[in-house]
Amino acid sequence: MAATFRSGRGDRMKSYEVHRHIEAEPAVVWAALTDSDRLIAADTGIQRIDGRMELGDTFTLWSEAVPGRGFKTRVTLREAPLRMVWEGGLPAGLFRGVRSFTLTPSAGGTDFVMREEFTGPMLALIWRNMPDLQPHFDTFAEGLGRTTEATR
Repeated sequence: MAATFRSGRGDRMKSYEVHRHIEAEPAVVWAALTDSDRLIAADTGIQRIDGRMELGDTFTLWSEAVPGRGFKTRVTLREAPLRMVWEGGLPAGLFRGVRSFTLTPSAGGTDFVMREEFTGPMLALIWRNMPDLQPHFDTFAEGLGRTTEATR
């Protein structure tokens, strides 16, 4: 799904989203999703993660989407093996990104959804200068799917 604009909120929120069916149980997908070394090795587009992805922890993520720039991110929800939320952005809520990962058991595996919503007073200015993240979302979901389906 391409960049979307949430109806009813106008220019106050923009988002990216990807859906993928993964032929592996949620616990298997969760194990890869929460292991920084596996995410990097799986060609998900993540280049490096410094820190832990545990509830309440802050880590820095480097991505192919914006090479050379680390993003400070905090894990604000972690409900194994079904849901995790990362949050980051600028001080005082000037710009905020909230990325959610949802794993839903389904026949033959897991329905995986990754969504990031961007908000804040500086959204319009920053959005104009942001790269198109949809290809990176697609790469993440494909890499996660390949690495977990290969372990079945």
